[in-house]
Amino acid sequence: MLILANVRERWSGFLGAFVAVLVGVALITTTLVIYDSARAKVQPRYEGTAALVLPKQAVDTDGSPEDRMPWSRTEAEPLVSGLTKIPGVADAVVDRSFYAQAIKNGTPVTDEGADESGHGFASARMAPYRLVSGRAPVTANEVVVDRDLGAAVGSELTVNITKGREQFRVVGTVDGPGYYFSEQFAARHQPGVATIALIPDKGADTGVIVSGAKKVIGDHGSVVSGDGRSELQPEYIEHKRFLGVQLISAMALLGLFTTVFVVASMLVLSTGMRRREIGLLRTIGASPQQIRHMILGEAAVVGLAGSIAGCLAGMAATPLLLSILKGLDVTPPGMEITVAAWPLLTGSLVGIGVSVIGAWSAGRKATKVAPIEALLDSRSANKGMGRGRWTAGLSVLGLGALLAIGTATSTADNRVNMAIFATMTLIVAAALLTPAFIGPAGRFLTAPFQRGGKAAPVLIRAELVANPRRAASLVAPVIAAVGFAVLLSGMVSTMRIAYPAGEALKVAGQTIVTPDGTPGNTDEVVADNPVGKAALPTRAFVETKNGKNSEQPGASTVLDVLGSRDAKWNKQGEAVLGKKTAGDLGLKQGQKVPVRFTDGATVTLRVSQVLPDDPARGDFVVARDLVRAHDPDALTDDIFVPGDAKASAAAPGVALHDAAAYALADYNTDAKLTESLAMILIVIAVGYSVIAVANSMAMAAHGRRRDFEVMKSAGGTVRQLLFTSAGETALVIVIGAALGVLVTLPPLAGMAAGLSEATSSDVGLHLNSGVVIVAITGTLMAALLAGAAVTVGYGAFSFHHGTPLHALSPGM
Repeated sequence: MLILANVRERWSGFLGAFVAVLVGVALITTTLVIYDSARAKVQPRYEGTAALVLPKQAVDTDGSPEDRMPWSRTEAEPLVSGLTKIPGVADAVVDRSFYAQAIKNGTPVTDEGADESGHGFASARMAPYRLVSGRAPVTANEVVVDRDLGAAVGSELTVNITKGREQFRVVGTVDGPGYYFSEQFAARHQPGVATIALIPDKGADTGVIVSGAKKVIGDHGSVVSGDGRSELQPEYIEHKRFLGVQLISAMALLGLFTTVFVVASMLVLSTGMRRREIGLLRTIGASPQQIRHMILGEAAVVGLAGSIAGCLAGMAATPLLLSILKGLDVTPPGMEITVAAWPLLTGSLVGIGVSVIGAWSAGRKATKVAPIEALLDSRSANKGMGRGRWTAGLSVLGLGALLAIGTATSTADNRVNMAIFATMTLIVAAALLTPAFIGPAGRFLTAPFQRGGKAAPVLIRAELVANPRRAASLVAPVIAAVGFAVLLSGMVSTMRIAYPAGEALKVAGQTIVTPDGTPGNTDEVVADNPVGKAALPTRAFVETKNGKNSEQPGASTVLDVLGSRDAKWNKQGEAVLGKKTAGDLGLKQGQKVPVRFTDGATVTLRVSQVLPDDPARGDFVVARDLVRAHDPDALTDDIFVPGDAKASAAAPGVALHDAAAYALADYNTDAKLTESLAMILIVIAVGYSVIAVANSMAMAAHGRRRDFEVMKSAGGTVRQLLFTSAGETALVIVIGAALGVLVTLPPLAGMAAGLSEATSSDVGLHLNSGVVIVAITGTLMAALLAGAAVTVGYGAFSFHHGTPLHALSPGM
């Protein structure tokens, strides 16, 4: 009851922490609800199945589960025969998916999932999609299409397949997406069997079907049913989900860090302003343990209240975040919001936990308050840096420096995350060490104003020198706001310069043939451009005795294999490996290795060379004809035509670029998402920190109301009080902004150095001055308004009611 009474009595002192918890929990709840809503769902084309039978799963070089290894036609035939005989199974359909895309008016029909839109006609039964007109395809030149495509039965339709454009007769239409060919045609384009769908009889028991299927398959694969069928997702949907998860994960991580950082600084500030109150409690017999329990209990109550309000605000804000993600095109098609219990519980636990953890440090210091401090000014104690704070600050600073150095040497995939972690660490270090130099910085910045005869500069200087910890608590959220704004905008600006420049340097003098509206280049396009690099990618499976995964019985490693037509690598029976891949697989030059392709066939290759890693060459390179023989559906990557040869764009769905245009187009593919992500994170970080700064300034002004009363009794006007408060606020913002910029320079410099090495170009550090100015200005304005509102309120109250006697006494 005492804790609740304290919270009610001192609600203004806890308001800042409450708002910080509310915003943090709202952000975390919103992102978790979106994450839960974006989970994989059973695709419509599998809704008519009782179960899906899948081959064994391979792992990547790190041992994580990855692709399924398709059965060969010979391996699949007895399985299909056995599955068909299971009671309740109407049919066992071999589901094949391959590239197919209609060409209309010389342009590919827009289709995000075109690389998996082709199927055998039997696959239409899985949805089930109904044949609304015509008949099923029988010959290789017949096709059944979606009725929404607008192709009439009996008409001719140009369809782009792996070979290129071919003419097909439309013999039927269905009420669902896709291109449905004869089973023989589908088997030629995807000879491997990756999925066997079990179509149930009407009223059949799914449990009986699944049990029977598991007996037939044994250890040759696995059976999924119900929600487990969501494992099969089109690649473009998985890519969108991956991008969306990356974005909301970054938002959640930033929200969690900012919440912990801001709540902790606010609770430390609030508790530090109550030293005389705590000293009085110690005088009347309160034990250190009781003080600690009081501080933690108050924080828990504030955290609970903030969490409840945050969960409600988070649910209300979820549609807005979903709308933003849809605008960025990083959500699965048809995604809808579903609110489960676990995001709300998680957000609440985070809010309460952060509040209690943040209060722990403040409570530890509060237990050391002596009873005599009831007679002292609350701000007179703990002016300096304790040994523990020095140790923690310097240790965190050293860790931040190491992370900044690591930013320069990390891989491209980890460089951004490393820079963010380095900045977070340096922000914490700066907040811990701020009391050590807040006084000297205050003396330096106020020195030019000391000779003017004004009292305000003297008072501001004295306040910063006398109470560095209070000032440090005010500076902390400013460091976070400006630091994240500088880092995120600087990363985007630096990458915008680095990546196009580096990529253009690599392909200088070449013409690049790229897909335009299609998922890849067909063999027709390759034939039109017979000179230059034309890598043909596929996925293959390797099982070695000495590789990283050799300790996992029966585990095969899946990896990307490139088929090359370059005379140096296009040699039958041979493979060229990068050094890292060779090490992961435990292979050396001259060794032979069995490689299983997507058609289920295994080919033994000799490792002819192990070369330094080169992304432009590939990590596992074989003859192009070998890939085409075992993966008839593979599409070719960008084709790099040398300057002395002429590139062709005669086929539809093709674009030509010179080095500069290619580099810019390649970067712009992800630039929109990267810049949008950065802006969202900047808005979150700066907006959150602005709220924290405003609350901190209001709390500080509230805590100094006795000072205002004393200044009023000495003849100060409300205008003078306001000027003094604004001056101190501006000085604090300047110091915080300077530290915010300084802590981001090492990670950004490390990132620029890493990009210089990765792109083989001279990359300098680039800052977005516009974003930095807006962040600093917004933070300053919020702080000034909050401080001014409280100052004017107390000044006006004192002016109308006179100066209380306690303003002139040392008591409470």
